Amino acid sequence: MSELMARAAAFVAGTPWQDWTPKPLAGDASNRRYLRLTGPDGDSVILMDADPAKGEAIAPFVTIAEWLCANGLTAPHILRRDTPRGLLLIDDLGPLTIAEVANAVTEDQLYDAAVDVLIALDGKAPPPDLAQMTPDVGADMVAITAQTYYACDAAPLVNAVHAALRANAPDANAMALRDYHSENLIWRPERAGLDRVGLLDFQDAFIAPRGYDLASLLRDIRRPVSPAQVTRQLARFSAATNIEPALFAAQVATLGAQRNLRILGVFARLVANGKPRYAALLPSVWDALMCDLQHPALHDLQKVVVATLPPPQDRP
Repeated sequence: MSELMARAAAFVAGTPWQDWTPKPLAGDASNRRYLRLTGPDGDSVILMDADPAKGEAIAPFVTIAEWLCANGLTAPHILRRDTPRGLLLIDDLGPLTIAEVANAVTEDQLYDAAVDVLIALDGKAPPPDLAQMTPDVGADMVAITAQTYYACDAAPLVNAVHAALRANAPDANAMALRDYHSENLIWRPERAGLDRVGLLDFQDAFIAPRGYDLASLLRDIRRPVSPAQVTRQLARFSAATNIEPALFAAQVATLGAQRNLRILGVFARLVANGKPRYAALLPSVWDALMCDLQHPALHDLQKVVVATLPPPQDRP
C-alpha cells in the first residue's frame, strides 16, 4: 500500500488535491486499485491506479466514461490523467452502492432506477470499434470453466452454449457495460431521473445481445433479486423497448446462463491466484445459473451443464 500512496502522491503533486487525505477503497477482481482523496471541506475525488505493468490500462475506462457522459448518463468525469503510468483522478459519484442501501430503500425504487438507465442506454448508438459478443464469442467465453472450475472437456459446454445463443440470443446489437450489478451502481437519492444512478466498472464494455446488462443486474450473485422483481423489470424493459416479452425472457435467461457459466471459471481462477474470498461466491453463482437453466428454452443446455459440472460443494 505504501507503493500505491507514493504513486498517488507523485500524481497529484502540485495540484489542488495534493494535500487531500487518501483512504484506500476496496478493490475488485482486477489489478486496479483505488483511493478516495478527501479535502478539508469534505469534498472528495477518486484516484484509480490501473498500472500497465500489472496488465491494466486507463484508456478503455476514459473512452466509455466520456461516451456515457456525452449521452446523458452518470459516469465519472476525468479530472486528471497519466496514461503511461495508468493513473486517473475522477469524480466521486457517492459513497454508497445499491447493494449497500438495499435494506433502506425499496427494491422497486432501486431497480426501477437501475433499469431506467438500461432503457436509456438501449436507445444510444454505441461508440465505434467495440468488441462484439457473437454466439461464437459468447460460447468461447465459457471454456475457462472447464479449465479452472472443473477440469473436463470444454467442447460439450462450448457447443451447448453456442447452440443456446444461436437459438435465443443470436444478434450482438446493443451496448453492454458488462459488469452492471448492485456493487457497481452508486445510489444518489438526492438526484433526479437517470442521475440517481452513478456508473462504475464499465471499461470492458462491448456489443452484446440486448438484455446482457439486464441479466447481469437481475442475476446478481452479490445481492439476490426477488423473483417478483425479475418479472417486473423484464416486463418494464420489454414494454419500453418494444421487444416481444416471451422471446426477450428467453434471451435474458440465455445471457444470464452464459454469463454465470463464465463467472464460475473466472472466480475459480481468482481463487487459484490467491483471492480466496471468491470461493464464498461460487454457490451463489451456481444457484443463479440453475435458476436461468429452468427456462424451457434452455433444456438442452441444462442437461449438458448438469452432466458436465458439479455444484461447488461437490468439486474436488
